[in-house]
Amino acid sequence: MTHDAPTMVLRLSVPADGEFPTVAADVAVKVAEQLGSSADAKAAGDTVHALVAKVAPNGSGAAEITVEFHRVDDQLRIEARCADRTSQAHHPLQS
Repeated sequence: MTHDAPTMVLRLSVPADGEFPTVAADVAVKVAEQLGSSADAKAAGDTVHALVAKVAPNGSGAAEITVEFHRVDDQLRIEARCADRTSQAHHPLQS
């Protein structure tokens, strides 16, 4: 049975420039590990890097990127926003 209501939400906002998007990717790995995706948690970090590249190409100066992690059933939904751009992806949670 699938529900679209998240059972966990974590929101992280970081500057678009510098190393801060990497911090968001590191957080994604830890969140995926904690939620049971230990076998492929690194992929969650790769997903954040890809989403950041879509919403803040070549950095975005003083802009801020907001990354949200939502646990929805057996998936981790990751959303990234910067200015008027939004992108999301799903990462399966497996033990």
